[in-house]
Order: sequence, then structure tokens, then C-alpha cells
Amino acid sequence: MAPLAIRAYTATTALGRGRDAQLQALRERRGGLRRNDLPVLAPGQEPLACWIGRVDGLEELALPAGLAEWECRNNRLAWLALQHDGLRDALADAAARHGAERVAVVIGTSTASIGATEEGYARLDHGALPTDLQRPTVHTPHSPGAFVQAATGLRGPCVTVATACSSSAKVFAQASRLIDAGLCDAALVGGIDTLCGSVLFGFNSLQLVAADPCMPFDAARTGLSLGEAGGYALLERAGAADTLLLRGYGESSDAYHMSTPHPQGLGAQLAMRDALARAGIAPDAVDYLNLHGTATPSNDSVEALAVAALFPASLHASSTKGWTGHTLGAAGIVESVIALLALEHGELPGTLNSTAPDPACGPQIRFAAAQRPIRYAMNNSFGFGGNNCSLVFARA
Repeated sequence: MAPLAIRAYTATTALGRGRDAQLQALRERRGGLRRNDLPVLAPGQEPLACWIGRVDGLEELALPAGLAEWECRNNRLAWLALQHDGLRDALADAAARHGAERVAVVIGTSTASIGATEEGYARLDHGALPTDLQRPTVHTPHSPGAFVQAATGLRGPCVTVATACSSSAKVFAQASRLIDAGLCDAALVGGIDTLCGSVLFGFNSLQLVAADPCMPFDAARTGLSLGEAGGYALLERAGAADTLLLRGYGESSDAYHMSTPHPQGLGAQLAMRDALARAGIAPDAVDYLNLHGTATPSNDSVEALAVAALFPASLHASSTKGWTGHTLGAAGIVESVIALLALEHGELPGTLNSTAPDPACGPQIRFAAAQRPIRYAMNNSFGFGGNNCSLVFARA
């Protein structure tokens, strides 16, 4: 594929707002997980006993008056994440170069603003939504993409991708296709997902939520910690002066079982092989791999098998879920930002909270951080029984 330039990028997570906050916390091995303190909606309901990666300040944030119809927790996070690392200026420059109608918006999510819908049902008034929540714009899966387009003034193609955990990795692939097809000249890609009852109790019903902070790839891991996040990247055709590049993407579906991946991770392997082929590099060229690494007993084992089948033992692969929690539809953009930080600063994260390596996982899985210049970084976002996506980034 023709490389695409990363002209700006940012993330807001439980670690803080913007790239510097993410990088500093990764360097200091300072995680953002806390005991679940998300307010419940039903009277008498107890908060789920678990740890979460919650973004501070969302409750006090207000959208500008002109965007009031979009008011909900998810869109507040989308707005907050837009304000950092010079993203607004970069978008204005792209719109000036190409025209706002030639800049696409492609946003990933899993539950969009369903938290507002949950609140509406909890406050039903004689069977109808309360007056203040009778706003269709927040009760649709397309709410995040449509909101970001309204908030930025961009007018190109606008898509919301909802393929669960791979959503905001697949936005890079979709943007590449839109640019290749000549439908736009630049694309704002990203992902937003916020914590809500559907997320916490839904994953708990699948018996995937750990009572303690998650421990990816640890022999004693018991499950995941959920989080919320928002992030973005601006993609354009690459020029000679660009230093950070999207070089490849690979997508697959496990197509094996409704809720579990193939035992050897064949779907995951297919996504990684496809991304490497599109980038035109061999597996041993990859210096850092940000694993999907959710800390569930079976999914980590399958991902480790798939990685061991493709990569040499020298690969530095780690999960950063212990820092941010599993941010679901925002995981792809958050971990792409971490991969880009690794390329820019030579900081390769380890795996927070994990101390006892699972002997069933290969030597590629690293718990300790490393520092060295690198050229290629990969990010995995897997659905484990669903949709998979791998991305290859490069430093020119």
C-alpha cells in the first residue's frame, strides 16, 4: 500500500489528557486503574466489584452551546480528546489545503452513547424518555462519528465503525481505502468509548471481568479491567518530509465460533500476516508489538500462540491494558498512539501488574520496559471470535 503520513495524533485515557500524559505514565509504570466508582442507575444497585480505567473530569465538562444537542458522556469525551496535541490546528491546516469536504471522519466505537439511552430507560416517564433525553442524535450507533464531524466542521465522508474491540484499528484501514479511492484527501480517524452499565455488566455476564487490576499474560491472570478513552490521528498521503507513517493494515474474521477464536489463533495470524505483507516487511523487521492482551486466560494464550508462530524470540511484545484498562472500541486508537510514541521516543512499554510469566506463552511477551530506537511497530486489536485488525507503523 502507499504509506500514509500521521500528521497529528493524540489520546485521552485514565492516564491523563494528551500524549505527554500517556508517555510519562508508561515511563513511570504508573497505572490509571481505580476501584469501580461509576455511579449506578438503578435504585439500590451496587457498583460492580472491579477496577476500571476512568477518565477524570468528564462529569464537570460541558459541550459548547452550539453542540448541546449532542450532550452525553461519550460525546463529552470525544470533545475533550479533540483539544490536545495541536490536533485542532492540524485539522484546520488540512481543511485549508484540501477543502473541508475532502477531509473524511472515520470513528470507531463499541457502545457509542448507549449510556445516555440507559439513563433514559432508568428515568422513563409514563413509558416515554424524559424530555431532556428526547434527542435522537445520542441514541444511535452513529452518534460518535456524526458528533466529531459536527464538532470539527469537516464535511467529507463520515463513518462510524462498530466492530467491537477492533473498531478504532479498522478506521485506519477504512481511511486508507477512502484516500486510495479518491473519495477524500485526508482523514481524521479515531475512537471513543465510555464506561456504562452495558459495558460493565455485559462483560461481567461473560465472566471476563477480574475483581483485581488486570494482569495480562501472567500465569495467575483472571480477566480484564474495563476502561474508557478517546483518541485521534490525522492521515494524509505521505511526502518526503514525513517521519511517522502508516505502512500496513490487515483485517480478518475468526469465523470459528460465536464467542471464541480458533485454538491456534489462525484469524489473528491472518490479520498480522496481511498487515506485514501490505507493509512489505518480514516479521523480524518488527521491533515492537502492542498486543491486544486483555488478560483473560484463554484470549492471551491464543494471541501468544499466534505471535510465537510468526515472530522470532527477539520481538518485544507487551500489553498496555494494565495502564489504561481495556477501552474496547477505543483500544485500537489508544494502542496505536502508544505504538507511535514508541517509534518517536524509543520507549517500549512492558506489561504492568504482571510478574509471573505464563509458561504457555512465548519469549516474545515482555513484562519489563526497554529503551532503544526502533523503525517498525505493530498494534493488534482482536475480537477473539469476531473481527481482527493489525496495523504496522513506521518511522522514516
